Amino acid sequence: MAPKQLPAVLLAACATLLALAAPLLAGDPDMLQDFCVADYKSLDGPLRLNGFPCKRTESTMANDFFSDVLSVPGNTGGNPSGSATTAANVEKVPGLNTLGVSMSRVDYAPWGTNPPHTHPRASEILFVVDGSLDVGFVTSSGKFFGRTVCKGEMFVFPRGLVHFQRNNNGSPAAAILAFNSQLPGTQKLADALFTASPLVPADVLARALDVDDCMVEPCVI
Repeated sequence: MAPKQLPAVLLAACATLLALAAPLLAGDPDMLQDFCVADYKSLDGPLRLNGFPCKRTESTMANDFFSDVLSVPGNTGGNPSGSATTAANVEKVPGLNTLGVSMSRVDYAPWGTNPPHTHPRASEILFVVDGSLDVGFVTSSGKFFGRTVCKGEMFVFPRGLVHFQRNNNGSPAAAILAFNSQLPGTQKLADALFTASPLVPADVLARALDVDDCMVEPCVI
């Protein structure tokens, strides 16, 4: 190969490597060990980058990978929306640390609703184990996708999009949810807008919702 051809070849090789590296940098890094059981006792803060510190292998037990938290129905009576979510994430199951998966159980009272919310760090698969639900999500362009999901059926909610579930009859219902994150996070729209600390300014909410200020915050007459 002539010396004058080397720069062009090298440039092409560098461009190829950069193109391959770009999608790799966008995802989670590959694990460098079989597992990293969360060591809750060594935490100085609530979380570390991409998870909890690892428990020493010699002190790891089978129970670190086990939980029966989803076997108990949630108490829907104490929730005004008529639903109760039970999470099985890395905060409950230490063996989930760095594995990028978790689950939840949602129980619905008759006509109960899991109000509009988002999971900023995960997509979600819903599997109905009892009853039937009306479900749906809204895209970033404002298009709504919704349908009824019955026992034994499933529905997918893309990551970060606003979605909800509603029990569509007078009998209790239940669903199992799976996430591609050990800690997907949940942000309920109503809580985010109206119970933030400090509060979101009332005039901002009024303009965003296209209502009068007095409907957001009581006015002094």
